[in-house]
Amino acid sequence: MKKKFSLLIVAVVFGFLSLVGGALAQTVTYHPSLAHKNGALAYEHMKYLANEIGSRVAGSENEEKAAQYIKDQFEQMGLETEVQEFSYTRRGSTYDSSNIIAYKPGKSSKQIIVGAHYDSVSVGKGIDDNASGVGVMLEVAEVLKKIKTPYSIVYIAFGAEEVGLTGSEYYAENMSEEDIESTVGMINLDSLAVGDKMYVYGGEGEDGFIRDQALEIAEKKKLDVGTNPGLNPEYPEGTTGEWSDHAPFKGIGIPYGYLEATNWEIGDQDGYTQTEKHGGVWHTENDTIEFIEEEYPGRIEEHLSTFSTLLTDLLKSRSL
Repeated sequence: MKKKFSLLIVAVVFGFLSLVGGALAQTVTYHPSLAHKNGALAYEHMKYLANEIGSRVAGSENEEKAAQYIKDQFEQMGLETEVQEFSYTRRGSTYDSSNIIAYKPGKSSKQIIVGAHYDSVSVGKGIDDNASGVGVMLEVAEVLKKIKTPYSIVYIAFGAEEVGLTGSEYYAENMSEEDIESTVGMINLDSLAVGDKMYVYGGEGEDGFIRDQALEIAEKKKLDVGTNPGLNPEYPEGTTGEWSDHAPFKGIGIPYGYLEATNWEIGDQDGYTQTEKHGGVWHTENDTIEFIEEEYPGRIEEHLSTFSTLLTDLLKSRSL
């Protein structure tokens, strides 16, 4: 009886420590079947960031919790991971944030940067903008961790995007000439969950090769992904504005690809009006999993699956 009681105590203590340890490490445990369903891991990461952590305002405690969560995930994958800390001043006050960087060696020393910002605005939970992008990035990093990709991959979770692309600007400004020369391109993931249509953008002319390759993959795999049709002359066909984390890299001469879900055919045809049904969801109280799933059933799963498949194949492509 005493032995059984002792074993029970040990089991309870172990369970408690496991629970506490899990909370401190901020990890998500996945059912093995999720690994074989594109978008499933992305969904769980997205849900954790938005529902367990909540809104992740730049410089806040919740943004720091999200950074730690992402760092934990990369480290569990066995990727070389570092934290790039930075400070910024806004309205007379100084705030701290960080970029979480993970490196996956490839067959070549040439590298591709894949980035997604993890902060959000204060309203809503930041499901679409941008837990969705971080979720897809983490899923693809998991899928590719043991695959020999043509290029090395630098995954970056950017902090403080919502206060002026601060994290991505800091990273780009601190790249050496050697880093810039060795970078084939930058792929940005932002707001993937709710828009009516799924898009990939890129630069004009030869600088649009990432977009063009992504569109070829989408056609081959029958993925419902297109590009900006160019209805608004301010944003030529296939391009986009400089309002997300691709912009600082474009500014230093690195070609970009940008995955996003919105609707360029409605509103001012500038990509800001995401849906016909509710207009814009990002930066509103509607940016929650409950609202999106009720109003657009199945859309999150479809988008995360599609973008995960596209990004995985794009990073395995030898044509970039």
